[in-house]
Amino acid sequence: MARSMLCLVSIFSIFYIAACIDDNCAACNAVAAELEIQLSKEKPRSHLDMRHRLDSKGQRQGKVIDYRMSELRAVELLDGLCEKMQDYTLEKIDSSRREWMKVDNWDILTIDKQEAKAYSKDISSYCGRLLEETEDELTELIKKGSIKVGDVSKVLCQDLSEHCGGLRYPLSMMLFFSSFFRKDKCKSKL
Repeated sequence: MARSMLCLVSIFSIFYIAACIDDNCAACNAVAAELEIQLSKEKPRSHLDMRHRLDSKGQRQGKVIDYRMSELRAVELLDGLCEKMQDYTLEKIDSSRREWMKVDNWDILTIDKQEAKAYSKDISSYCGRLLEETEDELTELIKKGSIKVGDVSKVLCQDLSEHCGGLRYPLSMMLFFSSFFRKDKCKSKL
């Protein structure tokens, strides 16, 4: 009984967190855009020399790893990504559409700054959940060289997370659980 209750509470918490960001696809695309910025800013680096041990003849032993295929590169690209998402907020395009935008100067915002900061915290925590969900696969794709500028959104949001173009949970399950969560319980209403 306790085990099934714990499982039910876990499922509720997943849907509650997801309910705070209405459009996971748009939020995922914003995270992908920031990752693309990081990819485009990358400077060429030399190989990683992992030959630290000397053999009996005084020759260095170990590997020389191409930086572009290294785990270090993946860690450097993903580390701090969600903190950078705190520079994003939701901008109202028209009465029915909103879009994530990067804020260069919070002082010149025309929208309510407190609401804008709440949105930035929402997308930052969304980014953390997204990376937690996809980090292993994303790291492997970066190491293989499969992630390039221009296709991050497709790989991250369609292929790995399925936040765009595919449902991770059956629609009937989402509709059932959505009735338990009210949008006014979220910190910000998207």
